[in-house]
Amino acid sequence: MNEPGARILVVEDDKAVRDAVERALRFEGYDVHTAVDGNDALVRFDALQPQLVVLDVLMPGTDGLAVCRILRDRKVTTPILMLTARHEVSDRVAGLDAGADDYLVKPFALDELFARVRALLRRRSVTDGDETLRVADLVLDPSRRQAWRSEHELALTKTEFDLLELLMFNAGIVVSRETIYERIWGYDFETSSKSLDVYIGYLRRKTETNGETRLIHTVRGVGYTVRAA
Repeated sequence: MNEPGARILVVEDDKAVRDAVERALRFEGYDVHTAVDGNDALVRFDALQPQLVVLDVLMPGTDGLAVCRILRDRKVTTPILMLTARHEVSDRVAGLDAGADDYLVKPFALDELFARVRALLRRRSVTDGDETLRVADLVLDPSRRQAWRSEHELALTKTEFDLLELLMFNAGIVVSRETIYERIWGYDFETSSKSLDVYIGYLRRKTETNGETRLIHTVRGVGYTVRAA
């Protein structure tokens, strides 16, 4: 579900891309505003106080990375979704290091954009409202760092909890192995390691102890997702 009327600032210097993203998000029911470059974005941000920023990386003058750093230096916690035409891991890492919450590589499908926007707004709602995350009968409380399946509390290690939290924040979205390693183990972790598969196995055993339906699914060659069967 969309957060009704959520205010989104789209920052993109390419008019065609900017207009397309604006129209698509408006059609989904969001209150969308736009900025044409980094300097414009900072002015518009202060005036609008949006609930989400969709921010292009490559712009003339003040680029997206600089805008992101400036906002984070101001202690702004608003979710930021970076748009980038670059596919290299180092470019994604640079965006996350600058303070972005997520990134999307161009060209992208609108359905993926919508899914990531929903996930970031849901994350913001949880942070602001201290709400629990739910997928079927699996419940996770980020503030208390507790999780339950079928009303039975799960005994999770820190890494297990962090991994389950990441997947549930992005419920319905396939989270890539690279993203999981970056968020949970750090950028320099060897992604050929079997650690992720081991921890997914731990979580499945703990969330299916009493024969419950599997909620943590593998998307071969991509990553993992949490969704109701």
